[in-house]
Amino acid sequence: MADVCLENVKKSFGAVNVIKGVDLKITDGEFCVFVGPSGCGKSTLLRMIAGLEDISEGGLTIAGEDMTSVGPADRGVAMVFQSYALYPHMTVAENIGFGLRMTGHPKEEIAKRIDHASRLLQLDTMLDRKPGQLSGGQRQRVAIGRAIVRNPDVFLFDEPLSNLDAALRVQMRLEIGKLHQDLKATMIYVTHDQVEAMTMADKIVVLSAGKIEQVGSPLELYHRPKNLFVAGFIGSPKMNFLKVHIETTQDGQCCAHLPGGGSIVIPTYGKQIADGEMTLGIRPEHIDATGNGDVMIETKVALAECLGSETLFFTDLADGLQIAVKADGLASEKPGMPLRIGLPAKACHLFDQEGNAIVNGDLTR
Repeated sequence: MADVCLENVKKSFGAVNVIKGVDLKITDGEFCVFVGPSGCGKSTLLRMIAGLEDISEGGLTIAGEDMTSVGPADRGVAMVFQSYALYPHMTVAENIGFGLRMTGHPKEEIAKRIDHASRLLQLDTMLDRKPGQLSGGQRQRVAIGRAIVRNPDVFLFDEPLSNLDAALRVQMRLEIGKLHQDLKATMIYVTHDQVEAMTMADKIVVLSAGKIEQVGSPLELYHRPKNLFVAGFIGSPKMNFLKVHIETTQDGQCCAHLPGGGSIVIPTYGKQIADGEMTLGIRPEHIDATGNGDVMIETKVALAECLGSETLFFTDLADGLQIAVKADGLASEKPGMPLRIGLPAKACHLFDQEGNAIVNGDLTR
């Protein structure tokens, strides 16, 4: 397999700059996920790696070889698209082996590779079926099998689960993860679903408006977001943000004055913080719905989403702000009822006026 290296890669469509200078290294055998909102450039970046879009500026290497101007067929990559793109008149075996037949591989070699891929994907009992006789998940596995038989250096996935229902998405996430473990291949996966990114990736690349906001492991991005964008994008539901006024103390702590009254003393872990306006961030799952914490806040339930294992409350503060709280699935508060919540100081993040993280909360310290 192979490393993939992007050096100051840019892409422009006329006067519109879509990718604005990306530097990234994906190591051999790594499962890397590009994630971000619609229009951030993640699919365009993937297509540039595949050779389906030209690179306007910068360079691309795969396995140490310069691939910036090399055609798609010669890059050693295989791509799985959002659409299955299967031929309806062909069987599963014929669809999987179609690309190999077009490149003139011997029939014996094609049969051997189809057999290997179909066993990996549990399609070996369906080789004689047509796509119309398959479920959505089975069709997607056929599309993945078509990539596997090419023995690529790098697998590229462009939102391959978007057309599946919720249950199939979970199943296919597990199957793609197992496939990565079995093949030990370099895989680059594009999604707008941060749950897919968190559950599948070794490395996540968070993109926004054609730029990389942060690169790191799923837990690194969850616990130590670099800025407000990453903090708000990673996590479901997203992190709560409150405007606070900060006053520093002399003992490695600072006092955050909360909207509507009340304050909380937050450890700064040696960071230098100036007095002034900041944004306090705290995740819904880190708020205590029974009122225990370093500061208690009176709220009123605006909406309750009962999910069985947990209940998600959207609560109104006295000054009109809203805050999301994850509670136990047996929590019984209804809309309009009061709810006293507690904030733990160690779970609080602080962001400056430019949106950059100054302090990351850490419940493990």
